[in-house]
Amino acid sequence: MPHIIVEYSANLEPALSLRRLVDELHRTALATGVFPLGGLRTRAERRDIFAIADGDPTHGFVAVLARIGEGRDAATRRRVAEALIATLEAETADLFSKIGLGLTVEVQEIDGTASLKTNNLHERLARKGGPA
Repeated sequence: MPHIIVEYSANLEPALSLRRLVDELHRTALATGVFPLGGLRTRAERRDIFAIADGDPTHGFVAVLARIGEGRDAATRRRVAEALIATLEAETADLFSKIGLGLTVEVQEIDGTASLKTNNLHERLARKGGPA
């Protein structure tokens, strides 16, 4: 049950396609082979109020948090983080060359003790004939 949350400073919107970034990060996560299609959710959250470094209003940030189920070893978590940061860097390369920009990726395990979930996506995808 991976959840990928892309948090970004609002000042990036004119220069960065957030739709494309979300789509590319989603594709990247799937391409790792670590996560099932039916469990992956990727979304973006705009931050209107922020301060970065010296407070220069042209500075921006993108922070990607991948929350994943328990049980993946450290090497797998690191591989996922490296794949996501490579995509993030590629998608922001032009912007990175023009403004101060902080990019981060963090992969966190979700404590399953109190993490409850219900979905019908795996079954629906299987009925469509694709991977679940």
